[in-house]
Amino acid sequence: MGMLDMSAFQRVFAILLADLRERMRTPRFWVVLAVMTAATWWCFPPVDAGYSTLSLVDGSRGRYSSGWMGMGLGLIYSSLLLNLVGFYLVRGTLTRDFETRVWQLLVATPMTRGGYLLAKWASHMVVFGAIMLTGVVVALVAQWVRAEDRHIDLLELVKPLLLLSVPSLALTAMFAIWFDLVPWLRRTGGNVLFFIVWTTMLTLSVAGQDGKGRPQPQGWTSDPSGMIVAAREFSRVREAQTGKALPFGFNLGGDRVTETSEFFDWPTWHPEGKLVASRALWLLLAMLGTLAAAPLLDWAAARGLGKTKARSGGGRALRWLHRLFDRALDPFARGPLGILAVAELKLVLRQRAWWWWLAALGVMGAQFGAPEGMRVGLLLAWVLPLDVLARGVLRERDHGTGALVFTAPNALPRLLAARFLVGFAMLLALSLPAMLRLVASEPLSALAALAAMLSITSWGLCLGALCRNPRPFELLMLCVAYVCLQGAALLAVTTQPAWTLTVHAIGLLPAWLLLAWAWPRLARR
Repeated sequence: MGMLDMSAFQRVFAILLADLRERMRTPRFWVVLAVMTAATWWCFPPVDAGYSTLSLVDGSRGRYSSGWMGMGLGLIYSSLLLNLVGFYLVRGTLTRDFETRVWQLLVATPMTRGGYLLAKWASHMVVFGAIMLTGVVVALVAQWVRAEDRHIDLLELVKPLLLLSVPSLALTAMFAIWFDLVPWLRRTGGNVLFFIVWTTMLTLSVAGQDGKGRPQPQGWTSDPSGMIVAAREFSRVREAQTGKALPFGFNLGGDRVTETSEFFDWPTWHPEGKLVASRALWLLLAMLGTLAAAPLLDWAAARGLGKTKARSGGGRALRWLHRLFDRALDPFARGPLGILAVAELKLVLRQRAWWWWLAALGVMGAQFGAPEGMRVGLLLAWVLPLDVLARGVLRERDHGTGALVFTAPNALPRLLAARFLVGFAMLLALSLPAMLRLVASEPLSALAALAAMLSITSWGLCLGALCRNPRPFELLMLCVAYVCLQGAALLAVTTQPAWTLTVHAIGLLPAWLLLAWAWPRLARR
């Protein structure tokens, strides 16, 4: 029995090691690691920086001790920084095994399906662990540089990461497994859905922090991100320190702390046994959720990306719609570029599923409503064709047709221009009701919307070519759309048209320069 257990462990470890080697060979892993390192440093600003990453609702902040730095890291990684970015970083390993036929080789070995999935899940967790370890090093440097409390306590620094971040990231790793497993969640639709799941989970956690009343005592359950857990602990410890009731909750980013703000000591954190158990339950749930996918492995492997409905077209029920668009687009098929652009657009439209067309009708209908409805409709219109924007430059690489396509005369500039026209045409068509209203009533806003669409199309192609992966742009666009729905001005074409027009017009030149550099190099690979 011991020999069998050791053999199973060796197989799991071998898959884990091979997966990690494959990840570390890609520049994307090191770029993300560098970006996360820089972002972690900015999470511990000095007092005169004008902002604070973690503070309590009464405006006070803990001094930069190892314990407080650990709480900041734990909350930022579990709720914002690593939880979201990490999903887009680690997903895709199961899909790669299915596409490269590695799964067919592995299934012929004594390896169990549960062991295979646990190895993939553990690989995701090791990647998260490497980023968190880098964050620990950055936090130690920041603690020494900020010089508010230079006493180093590694246990207090790591403790919040283990209790807050690890269970939350374990769920993210589980979601990455399931989203790779289900065929219709492997591409852009899955990326969008996870962003919605992430925002929903975060919103539900934050909803409990209204600053009113007293928090309920810690039980055997907790929220996935650990935000309510941290809020309870802040309230419990600070009430013990001050001897009076304090507002419940905390601010994670955006609060201003100055030299006159109150600073308090947070040298150690002594979590109760129920808290540790409640966090362990999420870790166990993530592992069980991963193992629950084992019976679906063979089914998922038999359904590659090329067999999903979204890629095979809308089906016979939409043939009448395809013929209608073909007739409408045929007059534009003039000259080499026109013929190529129309052919590209027809191909993209035929890949749209029926639900996409219903969503397009809903988005366009919203633009006929009140100004707020038009604003939301515009933002959704610019997210709906997300799978076209960054993936346009990757089609030849994904399908292995570059050696044939790029041999045509002037193929590189002509194909790039056609992909740009297709992306821009889809954005413009989905925004048509709002554009007509803006042209008639607010010409400057219409011009700002036009500049925004040009910028979105350009940066989609640019980041797709630079990263050789559509996920960075998809994540960026989803985050931009989300913060704009909350009131940010980056796409505020109706409320701040001059500013929006200027920003996106300035951003066009670097996008085109980077695209001109990256596109030929992508085509030669």
